[in-house]
Amino acid sequence: MTAGELAALGLSPAALADLKAAVPALHRWYRAHARDLPWRRTRNPYAVWISEAMLQQTRVAAVVPYFERWMALFPTVRALAEADEIAVLRAWEGLGYYARARNLHRAAREVAARFGGRVPEQHEDFRALPGVGPYTAAAVLSLAFGRDLAVVDGNVRRVLARLTALASDPRRRPQATALEGLARELLPAGTAALHNQAVMELGATLCSPRSPGCPDCPLQGPCRAAASGSPEQYPLRTPRNAVPHYRVSLGLVFRNGRIFIDRRPSHGLLGGLWEFPGGKVEEGENPEEALHRELREEFGLRVEPEGALPQVRHAYSHFRVTLYPHLCRFLDMDPGRCAEGEREWLWVDPADLPRYPMPRANRKVLEHLARG
Repeated sequence: MTAGELAALGLSPAALADLKAAVPALHRWYRAHARDLPWRRTRNPYAVWISEAMLQQTRVAAVVPYFERWMALFPTVRALAEADEIAVLRAWEGLGYYARARNLHRAAREVAARFGGRVPEQHEDFRALPGVGPYTAAAVLSLAFGRDLAVVDGNVRRVLARLTALASDPRRRPQATALEGLARELLPAGTAALHNQAVMELGATLCSPRSPGCPDCPLQGPCRAAASGSPEQYPLRTPRNAVPHYRVSLGLVFRNGRIFIDRRPSHGLLGGLWEFPGGKVEEGENPEEALHRELREEFGLRVEPEGALPQVRHAYSHFRVTLYPHLCRFLDMDPGRCAEGEREWLWVDPADLPRYPMPRANRKVLEHLARG
């Protein structure tokens, strides 16, 4: 570590030496207490890559069934590369952050075309793939190939911030840079796969955000937050802004026994997923007025609402929505009146809807519909 990084963390060389001396105890703890997770039973770089993509912003318990199903559907890079996007998004449906799935699909096609279907071992090559950032590159190359690269995710950042009793937001610089330097300094050469998993496991299990299990922690001795008596106060976090809430009106439009769905643009939130048409309820509108306006503007659709389904509330990472679904009878359609350019849409048999990847909130609407 540089002198500047030590200063940013308030660490003396002696304190750093104490932290490094405790690392073997961390490794012993991990060998004894590591959870049995399917991606830990292999060094297959493709499987490791998939697991790391799924684990970003998602709980381990939620990822396990998705990982196992994904590997059954797309067991190799080539299998993923040859799949169509609908199948890929359907397999990902419910995990959220769908850009991860689209990037994996694009990256698999690049790996198949440029590297013969083998995940590239060189950092420069792997880092250049779609969706691969510094964290993913360090995780996959260290866990699958043993490269001496330190991984810094949210759990690792919390562990390091507590070890140093960091009194500022660890996501802000220069502290963020200093924590990355500390992560590299604590990584013994040749132990990257073991060490990175050990630190991440500690953060995911014992060193939890609200109730850290300090008495059982192998790093309790040199940990400054534990010594303070209030480890849960670290790290300091900048208060978040209020989470926005949107009201959205949806139309379940039926014509001759078929239902209308449209596909979101491939970029952006929920990109590439299919959904029921509709949009935000603007100031001064009621949900039915918004429904008529949105369907007319987006698709030139005219409908007759025939009843409302129960409201659906759903939380995304940065906002919440309340959906107002309406059962609608089709009147007519003039796509030439669409104000938002060409959109992909279909009339489908309701029984076929499970084939189409959809946002979880739309699936909740369908659950209400099925209950009648």
